[in-house]
Amino acid sequence: MIDARRRTRGSTGGGPVLAALSLSTFLYVTTETLPIGLLPQMAQGVGVPVSAVGLLVTAYALVVVVATIPLTRLTRRVARRRLLIALLGLYALATAASALASNYPALLGARVGVALTQAVFWAVVTPAAAALFPADRRGRVVSVLFAGSSLAPLVGVPAGTWLGQQTGWRVSFLVLSGLGLVILAVVARLMPDVPAGQNGADHGTAPDRGRYRVLVVTTTLAVTGAFASFTYITPFLTEVTGFAESSVGPVLLARGVAGLAGVVLAGLLVDRHGWSTMTVLIGVQAGALAGQFVFATSTWATVVATSVSSLALAGMAAALGGRVLQVAPRSTDMAAAGTSTAFNVGIMAGALVGSVLLSGGVRTTALAGAVLSLVAFGVALTEPTMGRRAGRLTRRSG
Repeated sequence: MIDARRRTRGSTGGGPVLAALSLSTFLYVTTETLPIGLLPQMAQGVGVPVSAVGLLVTAYALVVVVATIPLTRLTRRVARRRLLIALLGLYALATAASALASNYPALLGARVGVALTQAVFWAVVTPAAAALFPADRRGRVVSVLFAGSSLAPLVGVPAGTWLGQQTGWRVSFLVLSGLGLVILAVVARLMPDVPAGQNGADHGTAPDRGRYRVLVVTTTLAVTGAFASFTYITPFLTEVTGFAESSVGPVLLARGVAGLAGVVLAGLLVDRHGWSTMTVLIGVQAGALAGQFVFATSTWATVVATSVSSLALAGMAAALGGRVLQVAPRSTDMAAAGTSTAFNVGIMAGALVGSVLLSGGVRTTALAGAVLSLVAFGVALTEPTMGRRAGRLTRRSG
């Protein structure tokens, strides 16, 4: 193993690369969700109904779910610097192609291209960032990394939407493509080129197959619960709580700020208290969604409940990155691919669960989210036991 401190080029190399990688998570999340803010403009630009542009987001998520594990397995022997350069280059090209698409099939094809790069990106970016620093700082590193993705809904999507409304939706995507090239240049210049499998972040610090399996299950359940509610948060706020449409933006802004706080909190705790940090956050999410259901007609209680649930979800996502670096049973890239797939399955399943429940009233989505989160909390409590059981079975089979 090559010591992380000796791999960096100079004493300041790790910081700029980490900043660039954090910005890359910002770009990917913004690019994935920006069509939501520019639905009418994009639909008019390629001559299709608004619903067809909405499907671009669903198709994007589906591609990520299907492609993450196979593509990560295919590229696992490529050094992370070279792989990230290739991914960012393809991202920039495909995003530019989205901006230049003259019809819907071309736009869909370009979006699929971006999604394919994202499928691998989320599997390798956390181990790549962690490898730049000593092991005892990885929780804080993951926190900085995920701060970028947390800022995307707060800054990236609103800014991209505003720019697209002022200058045309294609300009927003061209700007994102240009930023991708800037990040590529930083990574190419400053990130150390280490062969795959030859640094400490390539393998878990405490490999545990049983704990990892529980982590995948709890991630799927908890994210499904979160998105069963969050996908339909706007009608919940207006139809149940009674907020005016003009007030939805500020409520979502408060939710986004709380999410950023959750990322910071998880980064401070996950190194020393990995399992308990994630388990507590899942429990907090269950309680917050239950509160959102019970006190749905109270404006202040709803703002608090939705903000706390955002803190829990964003913190859980950041803690998940740190936990993979701890319990990955084999390579951290493949372990991260598995949890990334679980996370995206949860997003899609949550939206589906919520849509099924809408006929019974949008308020029920919060209840469903609370129940699913409570189940995830119960599963998370079994992780230490499952870890010990897997260890005993491994020793017996050996």
